[in-house]
Amino acid sequence: MKDAAPQAIRLADHRPPSHLVESVALTFRLAPRGTRVLSTIRFRANPDGLADGNLRLDGENLRLISCAIDGQPLTALDYLLTPEGLTVPAERLPGPAFTWTAEVEIDPADNTALEGLYTSGGMFCTQCEAEGFRKITFYPDRPDVMAPFTVRIESDLPVLLSNGNPGASGPGWAEWHDPWPKPAYLFALVAGELVAQSDSFTTMSGRQVDLNVWVRPGDEGKCAYAMDALKRSMRWDEEVYGREYDLDVFNIVAVDDFNMGAMENKGLNIFNSKYVLASPETATDRDYEFIESIVAHEYFHNWTGNRITCRDWFQLCLKEGLTVFRDQQFSADTRSAAVQRIEDVLQLRARQFREDAGPLAHNVRPDSYVEINNFYTATVYEKGAEVIGMLRRLVGAQGYRAALDEYFRRHDGQACTIEDWLAVFQDVTGRDLSQFKRWYTQAGTPRVTARWTVEGARLRLTLAQEVPATPSQPLKEPAVIPVAMGLLAPDGTELLPETLAVLDGPETTLEFDLAGLAARAGVPVPDRAIPSLLRGFSAPVILDAGLSREDRLVLLAHDPDPFNRWEAGRSLMRGALMAMLTDGAAPDPALFDALGRLLADERLDAAFRALCLALPSEDDLAQAAHDARLVPDPTAIHATRRAMQTAMAAALREPLAALYDAMDPGPAYSPEAGQAAKRSLRNTALALLARVEGPARARAHYDAATNMTDEIAAFTVLLEAGDTEVAGRFHDRWKGDRLVMDKWFMAQVAHAAPEAAVATAEALTRHPLFDWTNPNRFRSVIGGLTAGNPAGFHDPTGAGYRFLADWLIRLDAKNPQTAARMSTAFETWRRYDADRQALISAELDRIAGADGLSRDLGEMVARMRGA
Repeated sequence: MKDAAPQAIRLADHRPPSHLVESVALTFRLAPRGTRVLSTIRFRANPDGLADGNLRLDGENLRLISCAIDGQPLTALDYLLTPEGLTVPAERLPGPAFTWTAEVEIDPADNTALEGLYTSGGMFCTQCEAEGFRKITFYPDRPDVMAPFTVRIESDLPVLLSNGNPGASGPGWAEWHDPWPKPAYLFALVAGELVAQSDSFTTMSGRQVDLNVWVRPGDEGKCAYAMDALKRSMRWDEEVYGREYDLDVFNIVAVDDFNMGAMENKGLNIFNSKYVLASPETATDRDYEFIESIVAHEYFHNWTGNRITCRDWFQLCLKEGLTVFRDQQFSADTRSAAVQRIEDVLQLRARQFREDAGPLAHNVRPDSYVEINNFYTATVYEKGAEVIGMLRRLVGAQGYRAALDEYFRRHDGQACTIEDWLAVFQDVTGRDLSQFKRWYTQAGTPRVTARWTVEGARLRLTLAQEVPATPSQPLKEPAVIPVAMGLLAPDGTELLPETLAVLDGPETTLEFDLAGLAARAGVPVPDRAIPSLLRGFSAPVILDAGLSREDRLVLLAHDPDPFNRWEAGRSLMRGALMAMLTDGAAPDPALFDALGRLLADERLDAAFRALCLALPSEDDLAQAAHDARLVPDPTAIHATRRAMQTAMAAALREPLAALYDAMDPGPAYSPEAGQAAKRSLRNTALALLARVEGPARARAHYDAATNMTDEIAAFTVLLEAGDTEVAGRFHDRWKGDRLVMDKWFMAQVAHAAPEAAVATAEALTRHPLFDWTNPNRFRSVIGGLTAGNPAGFHDPTGAGYRFLADWLIRLDAKNPQTAARMSTAFETWRRYDADRQALISAELDRIAGADGLSRDLGEMVARMRGA
């Protein structure tokens, strides 16, 4: 008999803890198969806590050796021990304040879930967010219990690290003390054979902070960029937010086996190796960008997440949405703001809009969860960041900064809620945010419709909104939607400089005097005007702007807002592709002419021009078909998109060839934005030219490549061209580099012909270097199919669905968190044809019926099935 379904945890049921913690002292005696953890925890009763007064400690997979209160040993009659934890009844407690001590044993080597304390290639490391600390020792493992930690590590390994500042040390032991109260999810420990690249940073108050990036021996030559990104992040946070680092040392450690990208543990950030290690020969420009933004993200958490944390996991967006917004600001200031904004929106639409449109839709602040690991989602992170951006736009940059200063002053050292966050803004700016709060409490992507008429010299613009029903939320109230907008004349003259309209009801109407606007612009009164709406993507909505093809061509050519200029081209491409799909129409030559003029405009950032050449993704087109009440055919979408690429390449062959030559940045590699932009445009041109020239140019590009950006660009072009030799050459050169080989595995699946994609993935899972227990390697092959090759994954035989289900069931027994996240490849299953739906439904049923199914994967499958 299968176990009963786990019960949901609900925000409405939140209660304060019965006890708070004044101090924590931990001793770790490390051994791969039998680590002993000794804890000494000073508790005091919480006057606002649970009425029963019982001491409730979380604990999983722990072997209890002994425990005591105020030095008095406890027997099995003094507490209740369950697989989920330990409870001491109130009557067994000596008073409101007492000291708990315990010794437990854990097995890090057997911890394949990579939560708690585990081993990775002989190194000990931890991952405690969200609820991993309970796998280390008995503790109230919740974010609103905060305390200073003192840690002693005993081991013969040479490097022993934990949170905070280093204390005493000697042969085989080291002590650390973190003076800042923190929840257990921010605890970290690392021990191993490690070497450091070291540097220092002088804060704005003149303190010197020691900086270290710790890696395995042999990787120390790949740390320089991560260190540089860290120092720039520290300076930026001081200059833009007034936030100074607060410890004597800041450590980063690169770990090969890691479920996430990185973790912001106080003073000891643990990173997936792929987001630390980089050299020109082994990392792409995109890798460098990720390292920069993720180092910044985790560092920025020091204040937005660590010094001020979330009261409970329902408030996860309080730290993650805010910190994503901050790292996006940093990247925009560091690189091209226009390109950064477009890339942020591409991520949002590809991941979060997809989430909002299906069975996994949920609020930015969820109402309930079964497994909190399943809510580290695009909605919490990316949409959470968009909510912060809208708030800043509504109150203005100065109001935003003043509110943040007050937020840090008022709530330093506290575990807070969304209500606390919004109250600060209301108090500082005087703005009523009660309706704005709906962005946190309503799921779904609002749809905004714009319609306008011109009567005489007056333009009347009506904006209307609708929020579609989502699971458990059939009825929605109007959101507060900031719409940044301008008006253009048909010749491209900007009649109305950017202004902000706020749509906060079902609809609103705006009127503009075209005669007055034309007079101020010094041009004749036009017979019409073209609205440029949602500039900078000022709100995370789906916009039906009511624009004609001619209107979009004007915006593509002249809009002063770079996002809307790109958006106009994107909409034209999507429209042309949909016409090809549904009506067999030929590609639009006017679009190619407009793109040709854009490519020739040297005033535009090269990376921006590269983005303008990129077609909507296959998943984007599938959703567009679904929105148009059509049944998407993944095979036809793939073929149509390829046909459009070929037509574009043929129409733009000469300017693309000229750009390929002009955008050569030279042999001296630098990851800085200017050089990276040139490579981006050059490699985009290379891929398109191969569609009409064949693979000769790509072969020469591959042979001449002096950096991984150029090498992998040519490699993928050659794979698509059917080159049977290049995969072997790449393998033989890079088989000793684990991160480069992740690229090799993924590229072969993602760029296989759809009919061969599943067979390619299956063959690669039998390769000697395929380690399915390593999350990066697992994602490279299985994710290469599900995300990188949609037509292959959705093969009409259902082979892709069976392949994914087989691997999810297998992985779930070892690493439930990664299995659950990879299962989202099935989330859009109801938009496809009946045959595909039946095939996916059968696989979801098979997963749901698997023996020993984890709570992580079980919840995801139940939500996707609609159970």
